Amino acid sequence: MLARLNDLARELLDVEARLSDPDTYADQVASADLARRHKELEAIVSRSRLLAKSTADLATAREMYAEADGDDRALLRSEIEESEAAVARLTAEIRLLLLPRDPNDDRNVIVEIRGAEGGEEGNLFARDLFEMYKAWSARRGWVFEVLGAEASDMGGYDEVTFQVKGDGVWSRLKHEGGPHRVQRVPATEAKGRVHTSIATVTVLPEADEVDVTIDPGDLQVDVYRSSGPGGQSVNTTDSAVRITHLPTGLVVSMQDEKSQLQNKDRALRVLRSRLLKAEQDRQAAVASEARRSQVGGGGRSEKIRTYNLKENRVTDHRIGLTLYRLEQVLAGDLDDLNDALVAADQAERMTEG
Repeated sequence: MLARLNDLARELLDVEARLSDPDTYADQVASADLARRHKELEAIVSRSRLLAKSTADLATAREMYAEADGDDRALLRSEIEESEAAVARLTAEIRLLLLPRDPNDDRNVIVEIRGAEGGEEGNLFARDLFEMYKAWSARRGWVFEVLGAEASDMGGYDEVTFQVKGDGVWSRLKHEGGPHRVQRVPATEAKGRVHTSIATVTVLPEADEVDVTIDPGDLQVDVYRSSGPGGQSVNTTDSAVRITHLPTGLVVSMQDEKSQLQNKDRALRVLRSRLLKAEQDRQAAVASEARRSQVGGGGRSEKIRTYNLKENRVTDHRIGLTLYRLEQVLAGDLDDLNDALVAADQAERMTEG
């Protein structure tokens, strides 16, 4: 690890020199890449310098301890323990920073939520999840933009699509993809029986045009009038857009904007992101044989998380974590749950590495 840290320290000096070169600013893409790399390197190199200092302090304290006596030994023992803790902490942080980066870490995110099982109750739960992520985004200072929504008859969502922008959105939200199960008494249940419903969450890394090239000849674009719950028309012009990617059969529809052009632009953004995710999943499948998709079949047995309102309980089945604070979670307080998922992911990656 020491040799690699020395190489990264030299790379940091090179990046700093290039960033100070006026010619660098002529290429905005290259400048942005250098700035991102500088941020990565600075985090590692600064910790490696602190690690070197803590290691030297520890060696000095141990030498002095061997020659000390009485109260001096007690004081030096305290210094040794502090230095040992610092060395262990910094070593762990550096090893984590040296792990291969997720190629999507710098991307914004597009999230699609759909009611999957339970009829209208599944659609109502899809709205609850949408509100949960909206509130969580506000807590973390992320930019939240609704791209499209298909409301259901009772005020839920058949489907809702939104974009999230900000630091760390992919590293956080990627853990939310999959079937979410709710256990509660629906408002329409007269006998007070608990029903189980499913809503699926799909998390896509937002693709740029340079990431995914779409041949216009591969697209079938249909326009129609926007409709609301129950199928009633909500617009007098053909502003809604449905795009079908013929090679894959992927279909994206957008109708929230009054402009046909805006709806088409949003639909293409979602389509590019779906195609990017599909290609990344294909590559991952080749590398690791088989990989289940986030959504699966939307069935109850495939759930990643259960929300039980009667017990005020939320359980993430991937890591076996249960919290009895469901009200706060649905209100957007997802940090404890998500922190545990991030930590489990990091621990697994370090073990694999």
